[in-house]
Amino acid sequence: MSNVTADMTAYERGKVLSEQVNPGMEDALRARYDAVVPGMGRTIVDVAYGQFYSRGVVDEKTRLLATVAALTAMGSQTRPQLKVNINSARAVGASREEICEIIFQMALYGGLPAMINGLNAALEVFEAEDAKA
Repeated sequence: MSNVTADMTAYERGKVLSEQVNPGMEDALRARYDAVVPGMGRTIVDVAYGQFYSRGVVDEKTRLLATVAALTAMGSQTRPQLKVNINSARAVGASREEICEIIFQMALYGGLPAMINGLNAALEVFEAEDAKA
């Protein structure tokens, strides 16, 4: 995680990391949810990204592949978050093959339907990437 210093607050660390892997996420969360849950976007950046994800014990690619695996195994109700995290994994260098292999292995833990839903989500992300190219 670049540009992070020891004197940063959890929110500041989280902001650096969230902008690296999911640019504009806090603003999108604020625009979508602040009317019903004020401060939700900032809380996610502070807690999830600043206190959990920025610990530095594992690299971003590993963390995001683990997240993709967990969301896949949880099933189709996580599809929006799965797509966001597939995009984030791509942003930190995970290949399409790595992502698909991780999703494929989740057939053992979440079942074949969860794995197929995960692969379909990945294919949508890859198609969107190709359309931008």
